[in-house]
Amino acid sequence: MNSIIYLGIDVHTTNFTFCALSVTLGEPPKVVAENQTEADGLCALEMVEYLKKQYGEDTNVICGYEAGCLGFTLFHTLDNHGIECKILAPTTMPSARGKKRIKTDKRDAKVIAENLAYNTCSFVTVPEDGDMEIRDYIRMRDDHKLALKKIKQQILAFCTSHGYRCDSKYWTIAHIKWLRSFECTKLHREIINEYLVTFDNLTEKIERFDTRITELASGDKYKQDVKNLSCLLGIKTIGALSVLVETGDFTRFPSAQKYASFLGLVPSEHSSGDDVNRLGITKAGNTHLRKILIEASQGICKGTPGYKSKDLKARQKGCDADVIAYADKANERMRRRYYKLISKGKKRNVAVTAIARELACFIWGIKTGNIKIAS
Repeated sequence: MNSIIYLGIDVHTTNFTFCALSVTLGEPPKVVAENQTEADGLCALEMVEYLKKQYGEDTNVICGYEAGCLGFTLFHTLDNHGIECKILAPTTMPSARGKKRIKTDKRDAKVIAENLAYNTCSFVTVPEDGDMEIRDYIRMRDDHKLALKKIKQQILAFCTSHGYRCDSKYWTIAHIKWLRSFECTKLHREIINEYLVTFDNLTEKIERFDTRITELASGDKYKQDVKNLSCLLGIKTIGALSVLVETGDFTRFPSAQKYASFLGLVPSEHSSGDDVNRLGITKAGNTHLRKILIEASQGICKGTPGYKSKDLKARQKGCDADVIAYADKANERMRRRYYKLISKGKKRNVAVTAIARELACFIWGIKTGNIKIAS
């Protein structure tokens, strides 16, 4: 009788730890092999070959490892040799409750194998090569934006700590002009100038990255979808392309709520008996995409319901009339809901997160063709 062996792999940059769990119909699962090797995909292939030799070539070996430092490299190594491999989403793996956890690589590998065997977690969808490359480019651009934010904070902190103050609003043309010319000691001027060199360099780079991303978004594969998603408030070219390449196949989500859950934007819950306790959002799933939608919702929550700016009208030009109508209703609804939540005493961050959840649902609607909205 054919058996299935679930091979859990606890991966690190220095080593791989394997735990093979055998599952045969009518028998309880059992650990049949354990091993630790250097961090090399060839070692994983050798481990699979060893299991097939020990338990028969017809044995089905299913591998799995947690999403993390290796990205998709181990997946592609195994997949290219015809070996089934799954990448587990760490935030969806159940943890042992009521026990003091003892964490070792060996135990972690066994937990991964058990999650594979019992299907008790969600799996990461591997993007297409083109999507992955664009995703990595956008993430690289966001890393530079984070560095720019940091250098801005350092400049402001330096000026504040030495009593240099500007009356203009921060990072306007007037403020930057003041930074380049205000009177200070010779060494302080040298320090400020070095900071500004880094600031200018990062600013120029990000502008260049944005131009390149706009070119990528104009490709045949993404052009129309980017335009459609840009009909929504808070979503422009870079945000729309990020949503597309980070999500991949939208049809794998049967409902808008499932998509919002994938992003970790749904409330968590801790209930017992008749007591229902709603907690903060789960924050499971794609952290990068969740951050994009939260930032997009910040812009949505500033305007007047029903108002369409010239920029939004320009972005909607050339899109299908049904998509525009759907987006207009969605935009108005999100703004009205935000002000309604605020009027009921909700904190701004809570209200913004709720709008991000709705935005995710409307994005799913446009991408899947479910462009109906409740009144």
